Amino acid sequence: APAPPPAQHLFSDPAEIEALRGNLLAWYDKCKRDLPWRRLAATEPDADRRAYAVWVSEIMLQQTQVATVIDYYNRWMQKWPTLQALAQASLEEVNELWAGLGYYSRGKRLQEAARKVVSELAGQMPRTAEDLQKLLPGVGRYTAGAIASISYGQATGVVDGNVIRVLCRLRCIGADSSSPAVIERLWDMANALVDRSRPGDFNQALMELGATVCVPKAPLCGECPVKQHCRARRRKLFGKPAPVPDVEDCGVGSCPLCPPAAEPWDSSLGVTNFPRKAAKKQPRAARTATCVLERRGCHGAPEYLIVQRPSSGLLAGLWEFPSLPLAQGLQEEKQREVLADHLRAWTGRPVVAGGLRFIGEVVHIFSHIHQTYVVYSLPLDGDVTLDPALSPSRWVTEKEFHASAVSTAMKKVL
Repeated sequence: APAPPPAQHLFSDPAEIEALRGNLLAWYDKCKRDLPWRRLAATEPDADRRAYAVWVSEIMLQQTQVATVIDYYNRWMQKWPTLQALAQASLEEVNELWAGLGYYSRGKRLQEAARKVVSELAGQMPRTAEDLQKLLPGVGRYTAGAIASISYGQATGVVDGNVIRVLCRLRCIGADSSSPAVIERLWDMANALVDRSRPGDFNQALMELGATVCVPKAPLCGECPVKQHCRARRRKLFGKPAPVPDVEDCGVGSCPLCPPAAEPWDSSLGVTNFPRKAAKKQPRAARTATCVLERRGCHGAPEYLIVQRPSSGLLAGLWEFPSLPLAQGLQEEKQREVLADHLRAWTGRPVVAGGLRFIGEVVHIFSHIHQTYVVYSLPLDGDVTLDPALSPSRWVTEKEFHASAVSTAMKKVL
């Protein structure tokens, strides 16, 4: 069995826990940001409608900054103010509103879950974190905890990136913060700390602290409402903390929560020694040939051919210019040939490789892919009959293109 963590990493003093809760909630009441989902959650009397408002915000905020989300959230709630309204929407509408927000499967799973609530759960949201996670696709442990605590008052903790940073600093946890063992300890800690009378506010306060004060670089330690409970700050000010009685000293290789011996405390980093993460995997490189097919529309304005991607996988269901992946090391002449072959299927006519005009390259970074689009253009004369047996496709004006469910990468291509 793994060694238990020494007491200095845990919250075990009831008086300290009560003091931390009180200080954090008082700070949150005074300093919290005014955000649209918080206003909705605070004023909506119906718990299920409140849960829907929180749910949408939490899904949008995954991997996305607050400033980016606000406009998307307001437009979403205006278009689909209830879970029932979202369940009646089409995936195309969802993708169009989500376009540019990234991680497109989030919107798809949100709508799938809304339909499940309406069709299988009689329109009633699950009311506990356990049931939310078990019954709703796309709702993980964190999102379930956030909805249950904020909307239904369940005294359950939450652990997201901000909470990980705060807790690791409060208790000098320097082991790999993405490892399952450390994450499980952090969940235990979050559940022990959460205020029983105001669980939703407490969880939001903990996340708010990480987002605005206990930030990754240059944290504002002087403004922190729980600085007197922070072991990382104490260590920065006074050096290595005194050993806890009857507990092995940390840092000798036996503690599962301390930094590894190969990465000791760096006094120049102070509290930002914590948290520590495993080295990030480099995104894989990929190249894709993309062609902007252009024709003159009936009013003389240019129109572009866009085709729909498969319903699963990267950018599922979104629209793009005809594209195909390129094998590594393919010479430019061969790139043109394979792209020309691909375009024959869409245009229903021979495409001469030499007629493709090379425009340039567009680089777009997905979370796990460093994608390079090799962009060509091809003007077409006359009408082109699209084959209905192929994936959905259509001709659009530039205005229609931007209103369609297209990715940021395709907007860069145009």
